Amino acid sequence: MQWETVIGLEIHAQLATKTKIFSGASTAFGSEPNTQACLVSLGMPGVLPVFNREAAKMAVKFSSAIGAELGRRSVFARKNYFYPDLPKGYQISQFELPIVGMGKVEIVQENGDVKVVGVTRAHLEEDAGKSLHENFHGMTGIDLNRAGIPLLEIVSEPDIRSAKEAVAYARKIHQIVRYLGICDGNMQEGSFRCDANVSVRPMGQEKLGTRAELKNINSFRFLERAINIEVDRQIDLIESGGEVVQETRLYDSVKDETRSMRSKEEANDYRYFPDPDLLPVELDDDFIADAVAEIPELPDARCKRFVDELGLSLQDAGVLTSSREMADYFETASVGNDAKIAANWVMGEVSAVLNKQGLDIADCPVSAEMLGGMLKRIGDNTISGKIAKDVFEAMWNGEGSADEIIEARGLKQITDSGAIEAIVDEVLAANGKQVENYRNADPDKQPKMLGFFVGQVMKASQGKANPQQVNALLKERLG
Repeated sequence: MQWETVIGLEIHAQLATKTKIFSGASTAFGSEPNTQACLVSLGMPGVLPVFNREAAKMAVKFSSAIGAELGRRSVFARKNYFYPDLPKGYQISQFELPIVGMGKVEIVQENGDVKVVGVTRAHLEEDAGKSLHENFHGMTGIDLNRAGIPLLEIVSEPDIRSAKEAVAYARKIHQIVRYLGICDGNMQEGSFRCDANVSVRPMGQEKLGTRAELKNINSFRFLERAINIEVDRQIDLIESGGEVVQETRLYDSVKDETRSMRSKEEANDYRYFPDPDLLPVELDDDFIADAVAEIPELPDARCKRFVDELGLSLQDAGVLTSSREMADYFETASVGNDAKIAANWVMGEVSAVLNKQGLDIADCPVSAEMLGGMLKRIGDNTISGKIAKDVFEAMWNGEGSADEIIEARGLKQITDSGAIEAIVDEVLAANGKQVENYRNADPDKQPKMLGFFVGQVMKASQGKANPQQVNALLKERLG
């Protein structure tokens, strides 16, 4: 039997506010346990939540970015369940009236086709605390620093049909929230994490199969692996005569398996009801307009502009716009320079050294302006592309700007035709046998043989001779 996979993702994006969603406690990561757990986070009697308007602004930005229906009137509800890191015994979330309604996101499939994945809703809620199991024998430690941090939970339609599509969708949401500046997207710190609802059904069947929810996956690689393992588990279970049970499962990356955590709750299990301590959130035109005005050029639009206006390939433009920081870096470096050469440097030399040293482009010691300055010296033939690599390394090591390094090291390219002619003549005179072999060789082999002479001339000029002039003179001299 042929099986079809059906996947829906619930993505929790931690909003980049400075304070929690219902209190003034800090949201900074990495503090000592419970040092940012205020009375509201602790659920103490008599305290009242106060809504953070920045969280609403960030939700408006996301709604606009995915073309979603905006809930001008949204309501907070209490989602009741007991867990040790939830002191109140309920989580403040949104249920019937979320702040973001139906929208859509486009992803690129493996074959290059574009697929639209529907977004059912995105609602605001507070995060729970964290249970700590390390260094506790027979006990569990509770850290409430994370309790009350604002989350935007983004729920997709069950439109995803493979693990790779799920990763493409999650990456696209990750890219959007980072471009908007509403989430730092740091998956290691839990700022961006996914739950995957996975089911299978016979190919051609319309009715959905029983789903299992994979909780709190915090890497794209683990997301793909967890889904594939769960799909295989469900198919094997059904084909052996068993039934899939609706439940919540965890992915164990060490054992590379999913395992049961608890039975999956339904909405009525949580006994949702409007939170009596919070008024409905009503957004007026001015508030919405102010939020939308702060939205930057989004990745799809920026990618298209790089192709249409700068002449980049779609593939290169896609790489350069993968993050807002890289797109900004490239665009600054390309001002006044050949965009394709700038793109090659950013995706090549710059990215290679960053990856080698484990740095983000925001931490690159060679600023975009510095790179742009060096590219100008390539463009006006002050230095060759080969010498530029030495200049870039020197800039990386803090030796100054491209102009300062070129001047201090005497790296200016030799463009005087008389000087280059003299070097070419010396090289040919010193390699008479190779000259004879070149002239007697098959024309198809001559281009490769020419490389020997080019190398000798560049060596004799200490890499300073203009390569184009060297090639032209050698071809002329060799006939």
